[in-house]
Amino acid sequence: MRGVIVVLMAGLMATQRTPQPDSDRINAETLQHFQELVRFDTSDPPGGEAPAVAYLKAVLEKEAIPVEVFALEANRPNLLARLKGTGKKRPLLIMGHTDVVNVDPKKWTHPPFGAVRDGGYIYGRGTVDDKDNVVASLMTMLMLKRLNVPLDRDVIFLAEAGEEGSTRVGIRYMTEQHFASIDAEYCLAEGGSLSRSGGKVKFASVQTLEKTPRAIDLVARGVAGHGSVPLRTNPIAHLSAAVARVAEWKPPIRLNDTTRAYFKRLAALSTTADAKRYLDIIGADPKLAAAADEYFLDHEPRHASMIRTSISPNIIQGGYRVNVIPSEARATLDVRTHPDDNPEQLLADVRKVVNDPAIEVSWGQRDVRPSARSAELDSEAFTDIESGIKKHYDTVTLPTMSTGATDMAYLRARGIQCFGVGPATDMEDGAKGFGAHSDQERILEAELYRFVRFYFEVVRTLAETGR
Repeated sequence: MRGVIVVLMAGLMATQRTPQPDSDRINAETLQHFQELVRFDTSDPPGGEAPAVAYLKAVLEKEAIPVEVFALEANRPNLLARLKGTGKKRPLLIMGHTDVVNVDPKKWTHPPFGAVRDGGYIYGRGTVDDKDNVVASLMTMLMLKRLNVPLDRDVIFLAEAGEEGSTRVGIRYMTEQHFASIDAEYCLAEGGSLSRSGGKVKFASVQTLEKTPRAIDLVARGVAGHGSVPLRTNPIAHLSAAVARVAEWKPPIRLNDTTRAYFKRLAALSTTADAKRYLDIIGADPKLAAAADEYFLDHEPRHASMIRTSISPNIIQGGYRVNVIPSEARATLDVRTHPDDNPEQLLADVRKVVNDPAIEVSWGQRDVRPSARSAELDSEAFTDIESGIKKHYDTVTLPTMSTGATDMAYLRARGIQCFGVGPATDMEDGAKGFGAHSDQERILEAELYRFVRFYFEVVRTLAETGR
């Protein structure tokens, strides 16, 4: 009994000796840096991350944190900062992208680069994609340095350019030309979130895997002619039929450790009817899985996309005047391949579905990210993230395969285990037009502060000596 008391007392004393950041001061500084970063117009296209990088560099160097800048193009630099550890464990990379999608200012109520505070929110392009992760990484580096936290891992902060469509100047450049500078065991970046409803966090999504974006072109060719004489070779007619067949086609269901864990944990949070469908989709009965899949396709399309390669016909081009039968028509399909799918086999399968010799089926132009393996759910990093979510948000963590794409794909392809995290947002915000890439993008100010606290503690737990 005495031994137990000694151990408990030692743990308590260690906790008391561990310095903690001043919350009020950190919140005020977070707001300052966040507003400054949002006010930089780093729209991509055209791209111009240099002012944001210069700001970050000045803040970090003022705290004597070593900084390097890597740039394929002078106005599109990537910033790298590193806090050295003992080397007992491999490094931890924390990452955010400084570019944002472009805007139409006329559609914004608040200036898109104003970082206006209104009603408990901060409005502006990049507030949830991805300057929230940039400022969380920045504040984490500052707090680790100021508190002189002893580290067993190097902590590396990468503020990257070009995520919103120009990866050649950002993550692709860094992984191909400077990988030794960012090589790590684990990475934290965007791609996750916490979902709120009625002011209460319902669950957390942590991205541990993602689908691969590709494009397929369908090109129909025929004989041009006068519109008054319809032709069976009309390319638009052939293309329309082909697009309809592809849109109706359901690639096979494919599950993995991430999606199985996701649906199993989601079932525990859901109504009886929903829970049954989530368990049916991962169950052994193919008829029950097919029925759940049909429901997803009609009512929960994101879940239908999570369990297969998805195909969405998004662009159709053909014809140039009403009385001319064109000789060519083209459709472009947005394809998100499941990590376990063979791309060439998929292309062959699409040709079989199209089943029309008048149509050419080929890969289209796209910024294709590499396919990669899932992060491990029994890893130290996932365990610490899950514990941090429980402590700061008191909710369950759902490991998630993203249907979209992030730059973590490049890192996963090089063997780094990556986890996507993000702040809490209201589930209703997207439909109301307040989400990422929207015309009123915003973040709850209180949730920004909570995210910074959560992020810092996860990084500290993963990297601190003796943890």
